[in-house]
Amino acid sequence: MRVVILSRQAALYSTRALSEAAEKRGHQVRVMDTLQFDIRVSKLNPELFYQGEPIGPVDAVIPRIGASITFYGLAVVRQFEMMGVYCLNESQAIARSRDKLRSLQILSRHDIGLPPTVFTRQADHIGACMERVQGPPVVVKLLEGTQGIGVVLAESTRAASSVIEAFHGLDQNILIQSS
Repeated sequence: MRVVILSRQAALYSTRALSEAAEKRGHQVRVMDTLQFDIRVSKLNPELFYQGEPIGPVDAVIPRIGASITFYGLAVVRQFEMMGVYCLNESQAIARSRDKLRSLQILSRHDIGLPPTVFTRQADHIGACMERVQGPPVVVKLLEGTQGIGVVLAESTRAASSVIEAFHGLDQNILIQSS
């Protein structure tokens, strides 16, 4: 099988481990930098070019798309999908995983333990929102933060208000969760 691993850095441990595991199973593996693709959209003929050249046949794609290139990375994965290539992680699943609120909404449909969570853009509702999540203390999270960036424990209503006001001042969406 001809496998492409989309990764910005072939030398990353996780990328190397995936590549080595696939090769041990007899697959042909190419690690390709997601940002080096050009996408050609045309009627009934989706195409991808890598470093200016057609990519050639691909049977499967393993996306390793960092948060900083989500928009472009999803476009590349969608193009592979349009070309009928199997993608280990579908573009829609990646997009949902990057949106904490959407992820929680999907998980809430099932019997999965979730912390009480509120999403609001109204600064004057913060006190009531904190009560709805049994706080303070509360956890304030950026909706699109990753790897712990943009996560703050607010011990009081005043602290939460300051954090939320600062995030809203940067035009960021936030979640308030039970701690």
